[in-house]
Amino acid sequence: MNTPPSSDSTLRVPSPGSLLFEGPEYRYEFLRRLLNHVDYSPLVLARRKPLTGSGPARTVLLRHVVMPPRSERRQRALEEARLAVHLRHPHIARVHGLEEHQGRPFLVTEFMPGCFLDTAESTSLERLGHPLSPAFACYIAAAVADALHYAWSLEGEDGQSLHVVHRAVSPMAIRLSRKGQVKLTDFGVAWSRMTGRVHTAPRVLRADVAYAAPEVVRFQPPDGRADLYSLGMVLLEMLSGQYPLDPPDVALPPDESLEVARYNAHVRTERTSWASVGALADRILRFGPEDVERMAQGVPGQLKRILHKALRARPEDRYQTGAELRDDLRAYLRLDGPFGPSEAATELASILRKNPSPDETLAFPSEKGVVPTPEEMAGWKKKPLH
Repeated sequence: MNTPPSSDSTLRVPSPGSLLFEGPEYRYEFLRRLLNHVDYSPLVLARRKPLTGSGPARTVLLRHVVMPPRSERRQRALEEARLAVHLRHPHIARVHGLEEHQGRPFLVTEFMPGCFLDTAESTSLERLGHPLSPAFACYIAAAVADALHYAWSLEGEDGQSLHVVHRAVSPMAIRLSRKGQVKLTDFGVAWSRMTGRVHTAPRVLRADVAYAAPEVVRFQPPDGRADLYSLGMVLLEMLSGQYPLDPPDVALPPDESLEVARYNAHVRTERTSWASVGALADRILRFGPEDVERMAQGVPGQLKRILHKALRARPEDRYQTGAELRDDLRAYLRLDGPFGPSEAATELASILRKNPSPDETLAFPSEKGVVPTPEEMAGWKKKPLH
């Protein structure tokens, strides 16, 4: 394998078009970084070319699979790739396979030009002064609910349901295309009944805790209804423009409680978060219907009822399948007329229209459409634009 030198967990290359590495069947050339954030697996945009034959070159994403050390890391990477290649759904980003570079595993996935939902939310608030429209939010959530229903119902080679639980549904796991497509990404911490999977060590929380369901932080067995709760949190955030667990008027204990300290002492996560896992667990377990009602002020009644049902603390009181949630969301969309890919593309274009491109700013943001940080803005003011 011909590889340029690299000194860390991401791929270091001098310029676009440079060789990243060659695998058994393809060579990968660097285009740009798409995401390089401490809380998420690094993403690199690359051009994949066949080593033999005359097949077309394709633009793909390379995502470094960050796993625990030693042999477990490789086992988990192989497990994720094996699971991900089975997922074939219009609202799930396709995984082409797994490549290794200097002993590190990289998932090769399809690239869909556009932005993460997190970017669209932030940009709409910062540039336009309001959250996403209810129709756009429901359109996105219905697509993700459909994807989650498919993943939970997917059958393995033995004909039995794999019961895939994503465990990390969040605005950074949902990608929006400029043509109005919605794709769920990042099954890196997914649970399934696939034969041969690696079991998680005791008291290790494999999930995006910031959007986790109550039963997840209680270490109850994985269930697809937990993903629907996470999606409910994402929907509430899209509609309110606020992160549900951190509204400014919620009363929280000023100091770390004994329960929070005990939780932190016994539990660790595989993904970092902005608060301790114990503090987040405490907020999740306190979150209830009154918080939904407060944050959903101004949300139409039928849509508010969907939120309340999706965010019930007990799994048996929630939507039982992604199909049920999807159908209720689509029924709401039909009230005000059709809202499909063209309408979604129009709204996303209006949100991203005024964002500077990397060339215009002389900066290198994590992706086109990201809201610049104050530090970036200060740096741009010191440099003349071309």
